[in-house]
Amino acid sequence: MPFDIYDLSTFTHWIDTSLRAGMSPFWAVFTEFVLVGVVFLAFYAVVGLFLVYAERRICAFMQCRLGPNRVGPGGIFQTIADLIKLLFKELIYIKNADKILFNIAPFIVIIASFLALAAIPFGKGLQAMDFNIGIFYVVAVSSIGVIGILLAGWSSNSKYSLIGALRSGAQIISYELSVGLSLIVIVILAGTMQLSEIVEMQRDGWFIFTGHLPAVIAFIIFMIASTAEINRGPFDLAEAESELTAGFHTEYSGIKFAFFFLAEYMNMFIVASIAATVFWGGWMPLHIGSWEGFNHAMDFIPPFIWYLGKTAVIIYLIMLFKWTFPRLRIDQLLTLEWKYLLPVNLFNVLLMAFIVLKGWHF
Repeated sequence: MPFDIYDLSTFTHWIDTSLRAGMSPFWAVFTEFVLVGVVFLAFYAVVGLFLVYAERRICAFMQCRLGPNRVGPGGIFQTIADLIKLLFKELIYIKNADKILFNIAPFIVIIASFLALAAIPFGKGLQAMDFNIGIFYVVAVSSIGVIGILLAGWSSNSKYSLIGALRSGAQIISYELSVGLSLIVIVILAGTMQLSEIVEMQRDGWFIFTGHLPAVIAFIIFMIASTAEINRGPFDLAEAESELTAGFHTEYSGIKFAFFFLAEYMNMFIVASIAATVFWGGWMPLHIGSWEGFNHAMDFIPPFIWYLGKTAVIIYLIMLFKWTFPRLRIDQLLTLEWKYLLPVNLFNVLLMAFIVLKGWHF
């Protein structure tokens, strides 16, 4: 296929071979870990800063105002200025707070998003870890973040932080069920949990098109449930400014607050990446039946561009939710999950299993 010219597995294999030729196996693997870590740290910082700027612009557009327009052309350096401010801002220590848990909590939240990011296939051969249980791994490590949120709320010795953390815990644990079940629908269709294989199976058609009605329902539920799981509006009850000031991270300042702030945007990026990978074919180009000329032209667009484009569209949809719909009450939030999304999801899993059993999918 033409897009095999963008296969980066040969390049990564060459790096591995070169390192092993000049070092012992231990130091070669250690060097590879360091290289991958540095790349992910840089990627994390760049994507986080860009998403903060993008949301400010989208929010301003929807509210008919300008948005950032002072620092740099079009305000493009505003988020960098904010980052520098947070880095140099004094860390305020809270009296009677549990200092150990208070300091550990932001790191747990940000480490959880790093672990989830490692399994995402960014392109052909461009993946840090390719587990055969990739979807299970992503769901498992992404749920670690709620521990950091609960610890942050409890250790802060603040009623606002505690209420925000309890809300967040109930919300994340509830909506994880719908996120997991919507992904199980695609696992049933694909017959594997390995993310690279799921992408390869969408070579001739993305699952959102070839998976019939259950795949469309699963995608819609995944978008709703994952938006709630990452505490984005209109499900941002854990950070309801009008009720709880800043929620579970009210008492944090400086770089520790920046960790929570950055982790929220990276979690949004991870959720969009998983949706693009599982439902929209990941880095696979768009192919339409026997349109050979069209399909051939699509093959020459680099896979990384396809992946980023799909992820950007889904991120825009998530941002659109926040600035379009009013915030739900906590009882409405839990009712939506337990009385509506979960029963629909369970039925959808059975429907997809029946379709696959009968061989009715494309």
